[in-house]
Amino acid sequence: MGRWLLRFASLLLSAAVIAGFAGVWAWSEFTRPGPLAADITVVIPRGSGMEAIAHRLFAAGVVADPRILAVGAKVTGQARRLKAGEFAFPAAVSPREALDILERGETVVRRVTVAEGLSSAEVVAIVEAADGLVGEIGTVPREGTLLPETYHFAFGDSRADIVARMRAGMDETVRALWEARAPDLPVDSPDEAIVLASIVEKETGVAAERPLVASVFVNRLKRGMRLQSDPTVAYGIAGGAGLDRPLTRADLKAVSAYNTYVIPGLPPGPIANPGAASISAVLQPAETDYLYFVADGSGGHAFSRTLAEHNRNVRAWRKHQREKRTQ
Repeated sequence: MGRWLLRFASLLLSAAVIAGFAGVWAWSEFTRPGPLAADITVVIPRGSGMEAIAHRLFAAGVVADPRILAVGAKVTGQARRLKAGEFAFPAAVSPREALDILERGETVVRRVTVAEGLSSAEVVAIVEAADGLVGEIGTVPREGTLLPETYHFAFGDSRADIVARMRAGMDETVRALWEARAPDLPVDSPDEAIVLASIVEKETGVAAERPLVASVFVNRLKRGMRLQSDPTVAYGIAGGAGLDRPLTRADLKAVSAYNTYVIPGLPPGPIANPGAASISAVLQPAETDYLYFVADGSGGHAFSRTLAEHNRNVRAWRKHQREKRTQ
């Protein structure tokens, strides 16, 4: 009897030693650097169980053995705490580190940037082309209702939600800037401010010039002068698609609700989606007595108080254009 007990005890000891070695080996595999040769992003769908997650990471080359990951998750208690989404895994990440990444839920942050001065149709096209977003936008929003900005999102977010954030951003921005507006402005509502800001946005891409351009239009409106803005004429002809040719004299005389060479005051709506800086420029314009401006050949504009001075600036601009064509 004693001999059998010794043999049984020996077997138990051997099994324990083997189990111990197996455990040490498994823990080593769980914590050692993995096979991933370069950084990678992997999407974990909502509702994925532990086995599905392990096999997805194995298929992506993040882990060498899905069983090690699955067992490790159960041993550490992480199996029920793993998040869904798009995750970034660095090269050589260990299975344990991979689980930590999934548990923290630090999903990849994606970005979509909308530049100032785009039409709503152009903004929608950018959002529709953004990789990682899902769903349809539906009807293109009205011009001037979307705030140009960089928007962050996670894989699988809704396109419609991004557009809704743009609308909310514009509403909030206009509300705050309207409350801080200068006195005696020739715009009677936030909607009119957006219309004028869209014109300023299309007239100059130089940030420092926006308050000056705004001052010209504000001064003209106060004096009952027509705005005479070329971008409004182009919008009346081609809409938000933009005009693919220079304006002609006939264009400037054509009757259109957006031709500010013909109509008095503001056009009936915005011609683009202005940024916060252009809206601010309209509601806090520079204090000048400028009534005119024209391109100066350097990317900016020359401003003037009188028509005679403006005509000299126009002749200088035309001379610059002729010289440029002959070079």
